[in-house]
Amino acid sequence: METKTLLFAFALTLFAGLSTGIGSALAFFTRHTNTRFLSTALGFSAGVMIYVSLVEIFAKAKDQLIADLGTQTGYWYTVLAFFAGMLLIAIIDKLIPSYENPHELRRVEAIETGQPERNQKLMRMGVFTALAIGIHNFPEGLATFMAALTKPELGIAIAVAIAIHNIPEGIAVSVPIYFATGSKRKAFLLSFLSGLSEPVGAMVGYLILLPFLSPMLFGLLFAGVAGIMVFISLDELLPAAEEYGEHHLSIYGLVAGMAVMALSLLLFAK
Repeated sequence: METKTLLFAFALTLFAGLSTGIGSALAFFTRHTNTRFLSTALGFSAGVMIYVSLVEIFAKAKDQLIADLGTQTGYWYTVLAFFAGMLLIAIIDKLIPSYENPHELRRVEAIETGQPERNQKLMRMGVFTALAIGIHNFPEGLATFMAALTKPELGIAIAVAIAIHNIPEGIAVSVPIYFATGSKRKAFLLSFLSGLSEPVGAMVGYLILLPFLSPMLFGLLFAGVAGIMVFISLDELLPAAEEYGEHHLSIYGLVAGMAVMALSLLLFAK
């Protein structure tokens, strides 16, 4: 594996993870939540991830496993690995208490209208939200890393989609911590650092999985990554886009994301 390719893959996971800081910055430097933008952007991100997972990643995993195991067995392994990826992220989601789950959206108006309170409960909520986001982002980092190693343009698309989806998560961390401490600096820093689990996920992939990467393991991992990303899109991105109150914009964003991803795959097709 070339050093340049590895560094590129790590850089993409770092970019995707640290975009939680963008959400935190929006919370402190804008007065109102741009719900139309976030609804469209989250829908777009879901479209990119669903399309690339089902059309590109699942297909590549299936081709690899069929070549390694035969048609029927290879297809079975692909499907099982796909749903295993979904099960993994669902278990992670289930283990996090609902009141500390990063899916609960917050708006930047809360910063303008509320007053900071030295409140341990709010601080605990913010810290646990940051930890929850870190746990969620871990498999996303692995997904971005593995995709970038295989096909750089695929890694870029996934990294951008995950970066968009991390913006409201940054708001979710920073708002309660600001209320608890009165410090925008602390709120921004913790929100920013919560995204570091994505490059950590990439590092785990590099140190643990890469030395044993065989064609069969690659196929299983890729199918699992597809399942993870489809689950995230259906469980997090689309509900979040809907919760911002712009149903049609989220669907337009979804279709646009699929179209952009399809076009990019056509342009880079070999």
